[in-house]
Amino acid sequence: MTSESTGAADGPGDTASAAAAAPQRAGLTVDLDVEICVVGAGLAGLTVALEAARAGANVVVLEGRQAGWSASGHHLGTVMPGFALPLSDLIARVGFDDACELWSLSRAGADYVRAHAAEHVISGLGLTEGVLEVSNVDAGDRLISRLQMLSEDFATEAEGWQVDRVRDTLRTGRYFHAVHYPRAFQIDGRKYVHGLAELARNAGARIFEDTPVVGIDPFGIRKRIVTPRARLRASHVVLAGNIHLGKAMQRLSDTLVPVWRHAAVTAPLGERLAEAVTFHGSVIDTDGIDHFRIVGGDRLIWASPETTWDARSEGQAAAIRRRIRTIFPQLGAVEIATMFSGAIGQTVHGMPQIGRLSPGLWVASGFGRQGLNTSAMAGQLIAGGMLEGDDRWRLFSPFELVWAGGTTGRAAGYAIGLAEQARSAAAGTLARYREQARIRARAREARFAEANRLAGTRPPRSAARRAPPDQEGA
Repeated sequence: MTSESTGAADGPGDTASAAAAAPQRAGLTVDLDVEICVVGAGLAGLTVALEAARAGANVVVLEGRQAGWSASGHHLGTVMPGFALPLSDLIARVGFDDACELWSLSRAGADYVRAHAAEHVISGLGLTEGVLEVSNVDAGDRLISRLQMLSEDFATEAEGWQVDRVRDTLRTGRYFHAVHYPRAFQIDGRKYVHGLAELARNAGARIFEDTPVVGIDPFGIRKRIVTPRARLRASHVVLAGNIHLGKAMQRLSDTLVPVWRHAAVTAPLGERLAEAVTFHGSVIDTDGIDHFRIVGGDRLIWASPETTWDARSEGQAAAIRRRIRTIFPQLGAVEIATMFSGAIGQTVHGMPQIGRLSPGLWVASGFGRQGLNTSAMAGQLIAGGMLEGDDRWRLFSPFELVWAGGTTGRAAGYAIGLAEQARSAAAGTLARYREQARIRARAREARFAEANRLAGTRPPRSAARRAPPDQEGA
């Protein structure tokens, strides 16, 4: 998860006030017979509901708590094409042609979010342009090949930034090269999820909060869904609850590793922030450790490394302060104004779970590390699959449901995460050491060259001591 929901009055909005401003929706208390039942009112579930309702379907959304209460309502709002699985691995898994189609779908998902972020559709999202993916190591050669692949093969607008340009924009020695995505963007994520809910309601979908699903019978033409106070029958059931499906679909929940990511909004930093950061889009490092951007003019919103174990957000403030100071020491001691977090499921193979599990039973899940574009894409694909026979969801069939290992898997994921962070730190330290070594070597070469140049302009010492020709033999 990446996170955004709090900040200054002119930033993303205060958590408490934003929660208070969100509409309170009643729970389900009567039995219903519907065409589509969506379980989970997060980004993916609400997009399914919106698109299905627009197509004229009778849609109900069941949410155990409130719409967007977890990761869907707490993220940095960064929107760009792609998946958590690296592009080279995606090609190796499904082949070049299918990888191109999947990537095209991811671009379409980003376009969907942009269209709905327009002021006349969902107002007040504060859309800003540009995402910078920075490298913690000197990766110039890999940068060139990645740019060629993105632009030539995957029709994605991207440009390479050399080290000097990166450090002129982000005044830190921690980063080297970067890929700039000028068409990527960011929005206020909390407002976006509630905007989707309102659009879905206006289109005819009914959303019931505080209505956990305690049982699902997925067999037969008409599926049966049980809640504490009512029962439903539906032709289609969409499981969009991620790790929060619980006992209703435990086997599906067990295919996901629960991932928490905590984030912070700093107190106002004034002019010192402008002196450290001049890029106003999102900044993401290639190791997936830091993700930040400016909000409210002079604050930072900063997401911490992920963890597979829940923890109090307030306890993570010190860790985020250290990360900020490590990257931008010139900011000095930074005060954290607000902490928040959200949890989402991450798949073993690094791709989202999108498609049909059995006739009438659909899944939109596994969006950990994926971004808003994939949840938007999932909503469109599943709505189209249910109502129009669109079978492009089959492109995700190679990424089957894989058991995530339960508690052992979480422990392994935690250990792997720590190891990856340590590896990243060591690689970054080595890259900076090599950079300084090259600088020192060039300085030595420059001194030797200058010394040789000066030596070449002086007369030899023997010639200097020799007497002039007219005095020899005197």
